[in-house]
Amino acid sequence: MNTRELYPIGTAGKKWQEAECKAWREQTSIKRDYHDEVVTKVQALASRFTVEQYGTLSYDAKQYPLFYVKSHNWSVNKPVVLITGGVHGYETSGVHGALQFIDTEMENYSQYFNIIVVPCVSPWGYETINRWNPLAIDPNRSFYPNSPAQESANLIRLVDSIEQPILVHFDLHETTDTDETEFRPALAARDGVNFIPGTIPDGFYTVGNSENPQPEFQTAVIQSVSRVMHIAPQDDQGEIIGSPVVQEGVINYPMVKLGLCGGMTQCVYGTTTEVYPDSPNVTAEQCNQAQVAAIVGGLDYVLTVL
Repeated sequence: MNTRELYPIGTAGKKWQEAECKAWREQTSIKRDYHDEVVTKVQALASRFTVEQYGTLSYDAKQYPLFYVKSHNWSVNKPVVLITGGVHGYETSGVHGALQFIDTEMENYSQYFNIIVVPCVSPWGYETINRWNPLAIDPNRSFYPNSPAQESANLIRLVDSIEQPILVHFDLHETTDTDETEFRPALAARDGVNFIPGTIPDGFYTVGNSENPQPEFQTAVIQSVSRVMHIAPQDDQGEIIGSPVVQEGVINYPMVKLGLCGGMTQCVYGTTTEVYPDSPNVTAEQCNQAQVAAIVGGLDYVLTVL
């Protein structure tokens, strides 16, 4: 089965050039409003936290301001926690879970940590419900020097501006049915390779850093989320999305090698959360709650080892 049979753009066996990227971009459309659904919520937090713009994306005629929310009373005596959402803009609970954490939990944990939250790294992807940016580049494979993705480059500059080392990083994601029906077929077509169908796991799981897996930390995240959402089981091969399950609900990736957001810092404790929003057994609110529970479980664990 070749990519041409599966995806309407491109020629089987040939990588996309600018014409194919342009054709892909032209079939996208705005489906929701970043300003109304995200920016207004971020700005409403300004009375309780520091809200600042750290960059702007400029695609076509539309400008996308980028914001972070930072806890007050920043201190050199407290470790730094980074929370990122919406690196893949289509992953809704990553964005709104981050906002819900700020609203409901951040004030409490800021007595122990300096916390900085970037709720929506990829606003164009959020509006068009896409994994890529308009140039058909995946921001979450672009966290390396001289990044070709504006989204990644802006976040790298922000993180580099933080003077203290980052101890903990939560990168909030989703794995959706459209990964298999749209995004992975598009990726295969773009790269001129055959698409090999996979299986989307029903439930929550995390991705740790194979170079620094921190299994006890991952366990604390999984246990916290299990009170809100079911944990993804391993498949018949003992895997989740093609990677070996190393403990319940956990797989590992080489974060830096793959250019992932989860590898952009030298953090001691890091995890990439993966919520499954298409399960018939969960609601959108539960998906947001699962993201919050992941952060809370991880931070509670870190407090026990500081």
